[in-house]
Amino acid sequence: MKMCRLVDLCDKEVINIKTGNSLGCVCDVEFDMNCAKLTAIIIYGKPKCFGILGRRDDIIIKWCDIDIIGEDTILVCKNHTCAPL
Repeated sequence: MKMCRLVDLCDKEVINIKTGNSLGCVCDVEFDMNCAKLTAIIIYGKPKCFGILGRRDDIIIKWCDIDIIGEDTILVCKNHTCAPL
């Protein structure tokens, strides 16, 4: 069993295997405090017009949509359309 710390998780790039697009890097996580389990990873939305107009919606990926957590990337199977970076 390989272990991963939260700080290590936040450095990983998330790739959608359905489209091959990079969704960004993990910025935050969601925990279920009742059962102390990680339920989702969150990628903050990209800034609009250098942040002047806010940012796009955050991408929330449920834990069950994660296929593989590798050394540098996280592969997810999600029906999310996102423009490539």
